[in-house]
Amino acid sequence: MKPQNDLLSATGTTVFTVMSALATQHGAINLGQGFPDYEGPEDVVRAAADALLDHRNQYPPLTGLPELRQAVAAANRRFYGLEVDPDSEVIVTSGATEALTACLMAVLNPGDEVVLLEPLYDIYLPLVKLLGGVPKLVRLSPPKWELPRAELAAAFGPKTKAILFNSPMNPASKVFTAAELAFIAELCQRHDTYAVCDEVYEHLTFDGWKHIPLMTLPGMRERCMRIGSAGKTFSLTGWKVGYITADRSLAPNVAKAHQHLTFTTAPNLQRAVAVGLSKDDAYFESLSTELQARRDRLAEGLAALGFGVLPARGSYFITADFTPLGFAGDDVAFCRHLTEVAKVTAIPVSAFYPGPDAPRHFVRFAFCKRMEVLEEALSRLAAWKAQHGPASLAAAG
Repeated sequence: MKPQNDLLSATGTTVFTVMSALATQHGAINLGQGFPDYEGPEDVVRAAADALLDHRNQYPPLTGLPELRQAVAAANRRFYGLEVDPDSEVIVTSGATEALTACLMAVLNPGDEVVLLEPLYDIYLPLVKLLGGVPKLVRLSPPKWELPRAELAAAFGPKTKAILFNSPMNPASKVFTAAELAFIAELCQRHDTYAVCDEVYEHLTFDGWKHIPLMTLPGMRERCMRIGSAGKTFSLTGWKVGYITADRSLAPNVAKAHQHLTFTTAPNLQRAVAVGLSKDDAYFESLSTELQARRDRLAEGLAALGFGVLPARGSYFITADFTPLGFAGDDVAFCRHLTEVAKVTAIPVSAFYPGPDAPRHFVRFAFCKRMEVLEEALSRLAAWKAQHGPASLAAAG
């Protein structure tokens, strides 16, 4: 048989799949995968159920149902002051991953360079390579995750076509500052590049931090493709409904890519997401308030156990340094040990760095879980810590 696709054939099972399977095998509480263990808003779920019975279940329009495109445009105006034409500047997709693919397909030609910020979501790098792009990696380092401006500037050049940019950032839980965004915007304009903006955690920010879309900065309206996610905003990750806001000069190519990927998205889910985006301010404020309480409890508990807990300003995740616990192995070994012995699962942060020199002493915990689940996880970790002192952990590593 002739060889199959080289990149996909060389890609192993993701660490998320491996750790989730290990969690199931050992009866561990899975704080590795970033999805809520609670249901989304009842009125939104009810709207989807009712919409199945209204005899409108055939193909919806390619770019999305008018009511959802209008709701996305209204949300852009309401939260960020962006004036968007729902008929020519919004495309509904089957999830944010498809949206990322469609946006990159819309602008990349083989050999074009794409700037990526590490640590990065695991789909970014293979996606750029599959489309024939050349990734240019720029590393943000813990614990502060500061934007390395000189390195970022050096990554831009004559062949740069786009930057793929994630804020709030997974797994770093970083919300980029106005000054950092201005620096990125200046580079994009100087080098005449596009920005694919993964903003799925836009409403999940804490401690007074607010998300600022790169699209709102001067000179960036026509360069940005802004991606939102109903799964993250309404805790309905299985629905796989995403939406792209892009200038009318970019949207047609994005729509063509979407046509060749999934063509359209379930109409009942689209109508329900339109209901969700129209919810009052109290709902969107409660997203942050409730998640911040969960974050605070997990951070407090991990710190009491001796972990070095890094700031988490947005998203679902806390990064923690396990070096103070005395474990001698790397982050992969630590996560395996924690799953098998403590019965709590985390994700090694090195999985978000494609290079061999990734940080090896940080793990990521997801706090988008019911409070009682977080309490049980902390209880298990406390029992594990009491049973395994520094000498035992050093031997385990």
